[in-house]
Amino acid sequence: MANDRRVSRVSSLIKREVSQMLLMEIKDDRVGAGMVSVTDVDLSHDLQHAKIFVSIYGNEDAKAETMAGLKASAGFVRRELGQRIRLRRTPEVVFLEDSSLERGDRMLHLLDHIKTDRPPEDDDSEEE
Repeated sequence: MANDRRVSRVSSLIKREVSQMLLMEIKDDRVGAGMVSVTDVDLSHDLQHAKIFVSIYGNEDAKAETMAGLKASAGFVRRELGQRIRLRRTPEVVFLEDSSLERGDRMLHLLDHIKTDRPPEDDDSEEE
């Protein structure tokens, strides 16, 4: 069982290596359908399972195609991680779509919409 500091360090190392692979080494055309970035890696405490969260920019078809390409390349990513990172056992890799950026953008848009629709407050009426 690894301690939290080690899990955090290995997680950030996996994030960096997978980002590098997405830029240079994954040759699947489906992965290039949408702009992909690794947002987070959730690594189990026993370092056996890695959930890699990716943010994909593009329409829904491009997102689905990119996720299919990433899932197909999970074996390649795991093998490359095993060669680049010296661990006793290489973690199982699962790609998951991270939609937190889109949710945050939607919330900001809603807040801006509320702010513009709100009538201006009259400070003089409160003082009387």
